[in-house]
Amino acid sequence: MPVTVGPYGQSQPSCFDRVKMGFVMGFAVGMAAGALFGTFSCLRIGMRGRELMGGVGKTMMQSGGTFGTFMAIGMGIRC
Repeated sequence: MPVTVGPYGQSQPSCFDRVKMGFVMGFAVGMAAGALFGTFSCLRIGMRGRELMGGVGKTMMQSGGTFGTFMAIGMGIRC
């Protein structure tokens, strides 16, 4: 399969590279959203200290993984 070449001689990223990039971007956005929502929800139910950090970290990882997966699927559809 030939590699497409852009107007200045650079090659376009492969489909797998686009899917990886979509996952990483989605993971970053999901972690930021998870930090906001996780902090708010954990403080609302009264968590403090180590429990708060664990709850916020868990929420960040869950939302980052979920949003990253959906962004990777979306980028895979666009290939």
